[in-house]
This record gives sequence, structure tokens and C-alpha cells, in this order.
Amino acid sequence: MNELLLIKELTGRFAHEGRVTWLGVRPARKAPLEARQTIELDPQQGLLGDHYAGRSGKRHLTLISAEHLAAVAGFLGSVPLAPGATRRNVVIAGLNLLALKGQEFELGGAVLAFTDLCHPCSRMEQVLGPGGYNAMRGHGGICARVLRGGSVALGDRLKVGRS
Repeated sequence: MNELLLIKELTGRFAHEGRVTWLGVRPARKAPLEARQTIELDPQQGLLGDHYAGRSGKRHLTLISAEHLAAVAGFLGSVPLAPGATRRNVVIAGLNLLALKGQEFELGGAVLAFTDLCHPCSRMEQVLGPGGYNAMRGHGGICARVLRGGSVALGDRLKVGRS
């Protein structure tokens, strides 16, 4: 019992907050992501201006760790990846997003909930080249649902929990 309590405590502990280093919106299904300085999140629509807006409460927003971009580039043997290449909406530095499983978190002025892992799609072969799909496996980031809407800007913090 004490070991389970310890694990529960550990899963809520982070060395520090994450930081938004890139934001992007994809206005149409196969369109490239457009880099933004800020994005707007809505609990009913998700990421405003994105082609997924209003379609799925489980995938309002996709996030990836900046550190995973470096890992994927390393697996491909290439120069650093452009943040939009992985087709994720938000890049966060300094926090292992996979550790947010089962958590709610603040991102800028919004509150989000982890909903699922964001697995790569077959487009990774087209965007990243041969082996792109397998390079992304296990490094595709997460999907999140918007609980409380708000603005998110470059440099904003990702804080686990909600205030």
C-alpha cells in the first residue's frame, strides 16, 4: 500500500514547468501548419481556426515535447526538424508530456486534460521521408481536450494541475 501511495505522489511531481516554444494551426485537412504567436482555445470548438475545430472533444489540440523533435531527427539522421513537420499544434520544452497521462494542466490562460497519445499517421513518410512513421512511434506527443478556454502564446508556461 505504501508503494502505491508513493507512485501516486511521484506521478504528480515535476522538476519544473514546461514552456511553449512553437504554436501552429492547420486550416485545412492536408494543409501545412501555419505558425502563430498566439492561439485561442474554446471548450466546445477546441483550437479555433484549426480544421479539427468542433469535430472531436478528444483531440481539441495536439502537443509534442521539443525534446522529442530532437529524438525523431536523430532517428532519421537529419538536421533538426521544423516544429510544424510533425503536424502537432503546440511544442513544449522542458516537460515530458507523456507524464501528463490522467492529469489536467494549465497552458497559458486555458485548462486542458490529457486524452490520449498522439500516434503518427502515414503522412509522416511523406513529410519526414522514408522511416518517418517509425521515427515518430513513441514520440508523437499527446492529444488534449479543452476544459476552460483561453489564449496561449509563445513563452507561456505549462503547469500541471489547475488553479
